[in-house]
Amino acid sequence: MLINFFLSLKKARIPVSITELLHLMDVLKSRLVYADIDDFYYMSRMALVKDERHYDKFDQAFSTYFKGLEDLSSMIASMIPDEFLRREFEKTLTAEELEKIKSLGGLEKLIEEFKKQVEEAARAEEKGKKGEGKDKDKEGKGENGKGKDGERKGKKKRGKRSWDKRDYKAYDDNIELGTRGMKISLRRLRKLARTGADDELDINHTISKTAKNGGMLDIIMRPERRNTVKVLLLLDNGGSMDAHVKVCEELFSAARSEFKHLETYYFHNFVYDGIWKEHNRRMNERIEMYDILHKYTHDYKVIFVGDATMAPYEITHAGGSVEHWNEEAGAIWMQRIKDTFDKCIWINPTPLDTWEYSNSVALTKKLVDEQMFPLTIRGIEDGMTYLTK
Repeated sequence: MLINFFLSLKKARIPVSITELLHLMDVLKSRLVYADIDDFYYMSRMALVKDERHYDKFDQAFSTYFKGLEDLSSMIASMIPDEFLRREFEKTLTAEELEKIKSLGGLEKLIEEFKKQVEEAARAEEKGKKGEGKDKDKEGKGENGKGKDGERKGKKKRGKRSWDKRDYKAYDDNIELGTRGMKISLRRLRKLARTGADDELDINHTISKTAKNGGMLDIIMRPERRNTVKVLLLLDNGGSMDAHVKVCEELFSAARSEFKHLETYYFHNFVYDGIWKEHNRRMNERIEMYDILHKYTHDYKVIFVGDATMAPYEITHAGGSVEHWNEEAGAIWMQRIKDTFDKCIWINPTPLDTWEYSNSVALTKKLVDEQMFPLTIRGIEDGMTYLTK
């Protein structure tokens, strides 16, 4: 059972190892969990899954594998041979107890008698419940055969199982993310330095100085640590990107709060000889790309955000832009950007599994040296990790 369950987790792309499986087996051998599916769920998740981002995938895999199973007792009973159970049971008995069982007709006879007694007790209990039900029929019944609380008698309402609630769906690292998740992911791109005025208490040096002064308080201040990374954020706007406006706004909001040195510009489909600061003024207030290349230092990290969905000639040919006549192809301008700045990546809001069907996405990915990432928690983390190398 555990081997097949382990393989089903591997199939769900959960990074579980043989070592973790052996730990789970040790737990089961020690009987910390026995014949209870809920206890087994929590114990197996604790033993096998080491990162909360995989909890949702674990829940789905667990639900699929153990679908419809209320407890583990029937499953365990069906898996363990009767002969093995008999031997294990006999090991717990003394010689006198074994002789007594033999005098009663053997273990099989004893089990048969025990079953009969259990069945008789169950029948008697059921008969008693029916008698009580008749006496309380008028008293306990409500409308449509329900009790006073509106629930049908004799039926125990079971809520949704823990693994079916999908409580950890938001932790999955392959889903699109909100502003908070973006902030956490963008923090991977950090280079902290203490700059500016001394406006933060340096507790360690304060204690040290005070101790050296014989207890006379000497407060030491220091500059606050700030993220010194410089980011140039270029956002595709309009056309097919209208479907991704909300998530791009969230990315912009997260980036603005995380980076002190952030410059944002817009383009449409691909970068050419001009970009703009405000989308509604793009025709009147275009900024020459040469000005951008000369204005910002080479240590700026360039992040493009766009679906890269367009006709390939918009990238490869002069005049390819759908908004104006570009003297040089977008691919040439992309190369100039790469030559000017140390690192650049492209974040794509469309699902990763659709990229292979678009020639323009493949072409754009090639132009940014394969550094294209999906707009997911994992995608942004991978992108930030590349930019920090």
